[in-house]
Amino acid sequence: MRIDKFLKVSRIVKRRTVAKEICGAGRVKLNGRPAKAGSELSVGDKLEVVYGTRLLEVEVAELRENLPAKEAATLYTVLREERQGGEEW
Repeated sequence: MRIDKFLKVSRIVKRRTVAKEICGAGRVKLNGRPAKAGSELSVGDKLEVVYGTRLLEVEVAELRENLPAKEAATLYTVLREERQGGEEW
């Protein structure tokens, strides 16, 4: 599954176009390396996403094409989450 689609399906980012934009801006890392929106994900991969004032590091637990919003958080395990007060990263 593509990173931009995973970010949207998992509800980490609300829109796929926004997911593409943050990937293009270098704000998403896959296993420690900058990732493009079209990079393929596998179960066990680690994603680091900087979005607004939030840094979120997750491990991919499951890949699904679609699922109810209530179950979106089951697709990943949060490894680290930080917020920066008011400033962009």
